[in-house]
Parts: sequence; structure tokens; C-alpha cells
Amino acid sequence: MGAMSENDLSPTSLREAFGHFPSGVIAIAAEVDGVLVGLAASTFVPVSLDPPLVSFCVQNTSETWPKLRDRPNLGISLLGESHDAAARALAAKTGDRFAGLDTHSRESGAVFVGGTSVWLESAIEQLIPAGDHTIVILRVSDITVHDDVPPIVFHRSTFRRLGV
Repeated sequence: MGAMSENDLSPTSLREAFGHFPSGVIAIAAEVDGVLVGLAASTFVPVSLDPPLVSFCVQNTSETWPKLRDRPNLGISLLGESHDAAARALAAKTGDRFAGLDTHSRESGAVFVGGTSVWLESAIEQLIPAGDHTIVILRVSDITVHDDVPPIVFHRSTFRRLGV
């Protein structure tokens, strides 16, 4: 595709432009009445070290987010290189988002995906309306790092691996 007009601010052109910025992909998950509920986001951002805060953005039209929003604890898993299919399944509107995934549930209700690079147990600190999304700020209460798992990267609408 060629150069776009500087004034083209359509959702399509914005999505394409924003897609040039590579980002990690996370799974946000919890148990809700004994059922695993989760979604994927590529808008994860560390926010603060003291207090430990992270954030992600969720579409206001999400049908999954309302099920997670009131949970006391959420599991954040930074998806690894082997999670192409998992990222797609977690982002799908229908179907079993956890089919074939190794998951780990904690007593707190937070759920983590196995084989991922980082697990962050967290609780919602603040919700900030932002256009057609909500910025979710989470306070981290526990962290597990798996150094041997390289993260997957979402760039230009494709899942990619980091170069060595």
C-alpha cells in the first residue's frame, strides 16, 4: 500500500498506521463461576514501578470484558512465541478460547496460560474511558517470570517472533 493522506483518519487507516508499532500480546483471564473466561490484548503497557501498575485497553463493545471487570483478581500472561493459535482463539468472539491451552488457576481466581514469558497477578486499580476503548490500570500483586520463553509480537496484523 502506498502513502496515505495526512488527513485520512478513518478507522481503517488508523488501524493500519497503529499496526506499524509492534507490541506484545497478553491474555487476561480469570475463573468466573468455575468457568475460564479470558481475552487477548496487544495494548499492554507497564505504567509504574511504585506502586506496581500495568495497563491495557479493551474495546467498549467487548462482551467478555464485563465478565472479567468485577473479578477481584485477574491473571495476565505475556504470550510466548508458540502462542499464535492461542492469541487468535483468545481474541475470537466465539468458541472455547482455552481449547488445547495449558492453564493454571489460583485460589484468588486469577488464571494463567502455561508456556508464557510472564505471569502477573493483578487487580483493577482504575478504569479510564478513552473513546471507543477503556484504559484498564491494574495493580500487580505477584509476578512470575519464565526467562526461557521469548514473547510473541503483534506487528502489522501478524504475529511475529523477535529476531535473535
